[in-house]
Amino acid sequence: MSFVSIDSTDFVVSSDSVTAPAWSNNATVLTTFATASTISNSPSFYVDVYSSASVATGPEFAITYGNLTGLGSVYYNSIVTDESPSRTIYGQYRTLVYGDENTNFNFGTGNSNAQDIYVINVNRSKYKEKLFLSTFNLYVSGTTGVNRVQLTNNSAVTTTTTFLDCGRVYDIVSGSNGTPTTAIPAGGSTAGYTALGSYGLFLPDVGLMVLNPAALNLSAASGGIALGTLTGSNTNNTNFLKLYEAIKRGASVATNTGFQLNSEETISSNFIFTRIKNADFNYTTNPSMISGSGDLVYSTFINNPQTYITTVGLYNDNEDLLAVAKLSKPLVKDFTKESLIRVKLNW
Repeated sequence: MSFVSIDSTDFVVSSDSVTAPAWSNNATVLTTFATASTISNSPSFYVDVYSSASVATGPEFAITYGNLTGLGSVYYNSIVTDESPSRTIYGQYRTLVYGDENTNFNFGTGNSNAQDIYVINVNRSKYKEKLFLSTFNLYVSGTTGVNRVQLTNNSAVTTTTTFLDCGRVYDIVSGSNGTPTTAIPAGGSTAGYTALGSYGLFLPDVGLMVLNPAALNLSAASGGIALGTLTGSNTNNTNFLKLYEAIKRGASVATNTGFQLNSEETISSNFIFTRIKNADFNYTTNPSMISGSGDLVYSTFINNPQTYITTVGLYNDNEDLLAVAKLSKPLVKDFTKESLIRVKLNW
């Protein structure tokens, strides 16, 4: 077997961003929402949200509520006060986001030491590498159905990317497609930011949206939706269901006003240009072409040899086969032809 060396200039590396809908059945917008069962009387940590009453496709995302001091949920043990699911949730996400169990959530001016959080956790199976920034749009609405806010992140106007322990972080604001709005929200009189910080943090690299209850609890006149988060002591307030209902109401406002989100994946490709000169690979090594006496079966191949290239094999210096590339159709080769075959390796 003969080999042709590949020069360093024959290698080219390229990266491309590939996007796809995050939700089941390639849906870009979720407009219907359902839970697996009634959990209003259960001390659950979270609620899984599905795209329909049929749960065959699995949950699209989960909603949970966390409180720094354990308010809003029942204690694990009545003797050990303040130790409850909401406190566990707050500590879990604090460590994940900040990498520090002593750093509380910071939603900006007015709420830099947040005592509680809502978290929307996108099912890991719904996205490949990360969430696509500018596609995040989420409508939430208060009980009246009028005081609604369209949430997005501020990625379109951010010039310097901020990183936390979990990766990139952006503010969640009122707006659309990554751009804050200055329009007055329905039923209100303020724009994309509130006096209690932003509406939350958008964390695309870990599939999380951490929402600011203080901002959502504000009245419509102040830019909130009057969500009504409850913080009873040793009380199962199931606050995550309040946010779930707010998302359901927000999706009923108009067509395509539910939860919009795409995923993003960076695919790196290594292009290898294999150059076949006119004098190379014109004779076949197929043993069926040689007679028992060692002559070519077809005498026409003596002065006019011809082969058909179907495969490119890539070898290392020890002649170990590393990769195989197949052509879509055989490529004819003789002394009058030269070929350039581009091999693409993705990872």
